[in-house]
Amino acid sequence: MRTSIATVCLSGTLAEKLRAAADAGFDGVEIFEQDLVVSPHSAEQIRQRAQDLGLTLDLFQPFRDFEGVEEEQFLKNLHRLEEKFKLMNRLGIEMILLCSNVGTATINDDDLFVEQLHRAADLAEKYNVKIAYEALAWGKFVNDFEHAHALVEKVNHKALGTCLDTFHILSRGWETDEVENIPAEKIFFVQLADAPKLSMDILSWSRHHRVFPGEGDFDLVKFMVHLAKTGYDGPISLEIFNDSFRKAEVGRTAIDGLRSLRWLEDQTWHALNAEDRPSALELRALPEVAEPEGVDFIEIATGRLGETIRVLHQLGFRLGGHHCSKQDYQVWTQGDVRIVVCDRGVTGAPTTISAMGFDTPDPEAAHARAELLRAQTIDRPHIEGEVDLKGVYAPDGVELFFAGPSPDGMPEWLPEFGVEKQEAGLIEAIDHVNFAQPWQHFDEAVLFYTALMALETVREDEFPSPIGLVRNQVMRSPNDAVRLLLSVAPEDGEQGDFLNAAYPEHIALATADIVAVAERARKRGLDFLPVPENYYDDVQARFDLPQEFLDTLKENHLLYDRDENGEFLHFYTRTLGTLFFEVVERRGGFAGWGETNAPVRLAAQYREVRDLERGIPN
Repeated sequence: MRTSIATVCLSGTLAEKLRAAADAGFDGVEIFEQDLVVSPHSAEQIRQRAQDLGLTLDLFQPFRDFEGVEEEQFLKNLHRLEEKFKLMNRLGIEMILLCSNVGTATINDDDLFVEQLHRAADLAEKYNVKIAYEALAWGKFVNDFEHAHALVEKVNHKALGTCLDTFHILSRGWETDEVENIPAEKIFFVQLADAPKLSMDILSWSRHHRVFPGEGDFDLVKFMVHLAKTGYDGPISLEIFNDSFRKAEVGRTAIDGLRSLRWLEDQTWHALNAEDRPSALELRALPEVAEPEGVDFIEIATGRLGETIRVLHQLGFRLGGHHCSKQDYQVWTQGDVRIVVCDRGVTGAPTTISAMGFDTPDPEAAHARAELLRAQTIDRPHIEGEVDLKGVYAPDGVELFFAGPSPDGMPEWLPEFGVEKQEAGLIEAIDHVNFAQPWQHFDEAVLFYTALMALETVREDEFPSPIGLVRNQVMRSPNDAVRLLLSVAPEDGEQGDFLNAAYPEHIALATADIVAVAERARKRGLDFLPVPENYYDDVQARFDLPQEFLDTLKENHLLYDRDENGEFLHFYTRTLGTLFFEVVERRGGFAGWGETNAPVRLAAQYREVRDLERGIPN
């Protein structure tokens, strides 16, 4: 599948955008007119630069406000269009995007549109270029793709075809089945954009909230299947208007964009393969990746070793041993839960999640898929005889490793720490892991885990903190063996680091007896995150709990939730730098995350940060 990206998707100068697109692996680009206008480089220099980078220049865009006007104005528009054709010849671009008129059209007459578009096509033929006519969703008289194609058919000119843009189609709720009825030779260009479902005017939605395929709510796989059945074999291009993308590092955004196209290509290939349908798009499937079977290990790094391992001991973990060649690494175990601790020395560096290992049925296939999706691979040094775990960096910098199956429950890397067996404990598993995401890369992270790890988005929540709403995306494997929560704090804040760079992440540990875990932790001196008395008054009002049970909750700093399926009990430790632990017990079929109690936790953590800043002891 030939891939392309509009330069408007990316930050930086035109030269930087071309370099980023080439480095990411795109086949071509669309040149957005403003990027060229503000560039100090001539059309000829841009043409040569693209050629040197191995990029095709696929489209010049956009040309606006053309048809549906009086003759005097039309002649001016035609002159303007001719000047763009001359520029395209200098650039070596053979196609221009002509958008349906939004601002200057005064005559709603299809016959006039056909006549004026025909004159434009005649002019284009003179310069050996083509026109891709696109219906903007907010076009004054032409605002749907079927209408635009009907006009193209009436013009019946080899220099005029249609451009299909998924945002303009799907934002209006139109079905894409009719795409199949458009002859492939009349589909001159295809632009893709995804978007979250929002209730707002379409123009604002389009200009600020488009995202890459797989990062929104549009059914782009269905569109691609319909497109493939037409026989279209041209570029599949991204046209994304997004405030975050325009601020983000250009190379990273380009890679995210290509990853989205490769993921969509794979999904489309599978959909067509199920129907045994060939495609002129020459689609390629990615290596199959089975859903993960669990969390193999969590690695945390700290410059506060004593404080960190004290909490692990209080939660019931035991030191398994130090690594045979990396003495600054040690492993703490309890049941099937393994937490590797990296000692950064007496630096005071906060404790953070640095890596996570997944139980993966086929690590080699998972790693190959990740590489094709342009994930950055990890090369950790190891000596002969040590396990060489394959891994990649997540968008937030966390290292993710693909660990092989452990039939006897003992990972093959664990003996490197001197561990010969694992003993059962009250803590039985990793319930879920919460990663904080930079706001500008939140959508990228969702696609990353969807495409690489076969995780599914379950639902998205928002809950209040002392200084703004926190957005939380729940992701899980279909077998429910791996659960991730991706959190993003408010974009801007003036309240210090609490909800910006240092938003607290956590590891949730599962147990079948949380009271026993809490009582043991209390005896060992665990510093629980305090729960206010007002919270328990509210819990009692909502659930009418027996007094003895309520007293147990208070005594052990436990929070409580309940739904029609079961109950959820949990407690939090205080924060170690930017990391804290949560212990949870699920009773019955409770499937939530304790999200109703998140504001209590955030408020308590915020108070602690503020007290620390003011020099108030805990």
